Amino acid sequence: MLGVFALLAAVHLGALAVAAETAEHLTKPALMPVLAGYVLLRGGPRPLVAALLFGCGGDTLLQIGGDAAFLAGMASFAAGHVCYLLLFRRAGGRVPPLLAAGYGVAWLGTVALLWPDLPAGLRLPVAGYSLLLTAMAAAALRAGPLAAAGGALFLLSDTLIATGIADWPQAPAPDFWVMLTYLAAQYALTAGILRTVRAG
Repeated sequence: MLGVFALLAAVHLGALAVAAETAEHLTKPALMPVLAGYVLLRGGPRPLVAALLFGCGGDTLLQIGGDAAFLAGMASFAAGHVCYLLLFRRAGGRVPPLLAAGYGVAWLGTVALLWPDLPAGLRLPVAGYSLLLTAMAAAALRAGPLAAAGGALFLLSDTLIATGIADWPQAPAPDFWVMLTYLAAQYALTAGILRTVRAG
């Protein structure tokens, strides 16, 4: 299953690189269910399976386009972050206070910079969602370096999406970089949790 996930991810990223929209739309919704299947085969915790399936919901809704689908997709990802937070509570580690403060400052600074350029109807939802995402990324520090890297990459990926919504200048093929960091994030979170968090 992990090999299937890697193959699907490679095909999806390749499709983004060459703007093959049909392949993009077919592969994106399949990515997280395959990774969730890998977790099930490993006997991983059910909240991790749920987090990945909520990610699938978000991936699918964001493909639809429009503010309503975007907000619904953001809500699905938010539910996934709650699942991750529940898992990190079981990890038993601690978040270093300086790193936690750093995440807080990063959240506040990012929201302050993006706020004037975000559509008015998305400002509060984006700020609230990004606070939950930042809390998840900080909590991932409790589950070891691999999960911590996954949390940071998830934060980076969604920040790239937010800069696009704010109509900031983008790197070439911005969707490629969003998905590259997102897929790396979900894999790292999955692998880190399977290593450090007890199933159940």
